[in-house]
Amino acid sequence: MSDVQQTAGAIAFVGFGEAARAFVSGWGPGAPAGLRAFDVKMRDPAAREAMLEACAAHGVHGEAEVRGALEGAPAVFCLVTADRALEAAEACEGLAPGALWLDGNSCAPETKRQAEEVIAAKGGRYVDVAIMAPVHPKKHRVPLLLSGPHAEAAAEVLSALGMSPRVAGEEVGAASTIKMLRSVMIKGMEALSAECLLAARRAGVDDAVLGSLAASNPEVDWEGRGTYHLGRMIEHGERRAAEMREVVRTVEGLGLPADMARAVVLWQARVAGAGAELGEEAFGPRADRLLDRL
Repeated sequence: MSDVQQTAGAIAFVGFGEAARAFVSGWGPGAPAGLRAFDVKMRDPAAREAMLEACAAHGVHGEAEVRGALEGAPAVFCLVTADRALEAAEACEGLAPGALWLDGNSCAPETKRQAEEVIAAKGGRYVDVAIMAPVHPKKHRVPLLLSGPHAEAAAEVLSALGMSPRVAGEEVGAASTIKMLRSVMIKGMEALSAECLLAARRAGVDDAVLGSLAASNPEVDWEGRGTYHLGRMIEHGERRAAEMREVVRTVEGLGLPADMARAVVLWQARVAGAGAELGEEAFGPRADRLLDRL
């Protein structure tokens, strides 16, 4: 029996946040039957009910313990946060022999190689998965890079699910290296937007700064881009800071200084920690709410 045949109707999620929900909603009515999920929030009395409701709303059976989600599942999406990815691998009790462990967390190559050793010791087949764009609006069709000795088998399974995988190499870490180094630019642009535009707003010269940027690069909607960047940091800055700490590990592992990546960690964490409301899609009010908190 092929991996695709085995996997049909038996997919598990460890972590049921934005990415997992986007995948399931993207599959829609054609989603495999019997989807199961475990999220560490299910152990938190204050968050359990909301998490179970989110699972039910997506047609997924929420499990109180990781073993319940994993038992018998030949494919598992691990979609937690960068700082919990290795811990999730270590805690995967009940992993079926030969199960594909699809590690879609934004981690340094070394972290992924450590997780591979853990999964292999438990009898699973580890796959380094890099999610190469925001999961919205493409949902399950977001571009995925895969690497590792089981990447081809995983690509077959993911393609059968209507997803968009591409194999980046046979070694674990090949996909995550690309993702990590891309994040220096993508998350760095968010941090630069925050430092530049929040300072301009506080100084009362934001219109002039945005006008100057538009004059230099008229093809860019600077105000719209800045508003979007602030929103992503407000909503996801904590997760992005964790990812950027892994980027620091990646860059320093290549023998280079990671000064920019370290600064991005600070800005992402600072914006997330401010606790500002996302609010309407307008630069001025969004910036003002954030400045009040900072």
